[in-house]
Amino acid sequence: MPATRRSAIGIAASAISLTASGFITPQAIAAEHSKSLTDPLQTTALARKLGDNRTGGVYFKDGRPVVAVTDEAAAQTVRDAGGTPEMVARSAAELTSIHDKLDELGNIPNTAWGVEARTNQVSVEIFDDVSAANQARIEKIAAAHPGAIRIDRVRSKLTFKVATGLRGGLGVNSEGWLCTSGFDVQNSSGTKYMLTGGHCVPGTGNVWYAFNDTRIGIQTSYDFGTGPDGFCDGVDRACDWASVKIDGPEITPYGEVRYGANDYRQITTSRYAMENEGIDRLGAISQDLTGSITKTSTTVSIEGKTMYGMYESDVCALPGDSGGPAVDGTTALGLLSGGTGETTCNSSSTGNYHNYFTPVQTVLNQTGLKVY
Repeated sequence: MPATRRSAIGIAASAISLTASGFITPQAIAAEHSKSLTDPLQTTALARKLGDNRTGGVYFKDGRPVVAVTDEAAAQTVRDAGGTPEMVARSAAELTSIHDKLDELGNIPNTAWGVEARTNQVSVEIFDDVSAANQARIEKIAAAHPGAIRIDRVRSKLTFKVATGLRGGLGVNSEGWLCTSGFDVQNSSGTKYMLTGGHCVPGTGNVWYAFNDTRIGIQTSYDFGTGPDGFCDGVDRACDWASVKIDGPEITPYGEVRYGANDYRQITTSRYAMENEGIDRLGAISQDLTGSITKTSTTVSIEGKTMYGMYESDVCALPGDSGGPAVDGTTALGLLSGGTGETTCNSSSTGNYHNYFTPVQTVLNQTGLKVY
């Protein structure tokens, strides 16, 4: 917990004093009621301190973070810290264990599952072309955990968001593949890199170009299921990303994302996303500014590749948007990977969308890079 927060708690505690008549002073009451836990990082830290056996996760509700708890003592701890608790039946440890049981099924194409703190369940999505036998394997695990697993059918097939050919606008391309630049980042010595999707061009040594065929630089590292650091696990190693060392003499990298013509917004920080957090998704082909993170750690299998620890979202996305950023204000959250087969996307599109992002914070932790 940051020192500033400790100081605030100390002031509030010292302000609770009794008058000669035995009543709490108005100053004490005001100080006590001024505590309000609204910062996602502090809320997550509090939940982590309570432990996975006493909490069921954290999520946004009505614009503020909520901590799911499994006992009244934990609920009181959250209230004492100025937070909002909600009692649930299942702990994060129990839900994670069920998630792990599903992971043991291995690669089942066109499926996705992950813990939902807001429903206190493991949510499973079965997309088109899943065999009856594989669906039965999932349903068997669900039957062993009544009420803990929710299965939804989604009438769409999962694909990666890649398009062939060279495109104008916000796109970047390499070896005939169009994707989207995610975030400009740098290492400790200030060397600049671009992040994008690892599935766009798996491997290293390929050259990326901007929309006008201006050289950006060479892809130096990546992960796409299996990469230079081994099989991704979604915890220490992200599953779908690539870094491109920016060495093009005509390229000037800025730590910004582009919303439209002459609309550039600075990225100042990065962190892990929270369930139900609102996001903006930006892409070379389309943008969706109305979505949210629906799950924060999803195992998803797309076109034979199983990826772990992915964000699931309800945003729309099109081929060519791969690698593009998900942001919340000035905060970097994710890099688009793949999802359902939309054909039209804009800020007013509506539908049953399921698109998945690599948590950018895991990429930064793995590579030692940072936003600027």
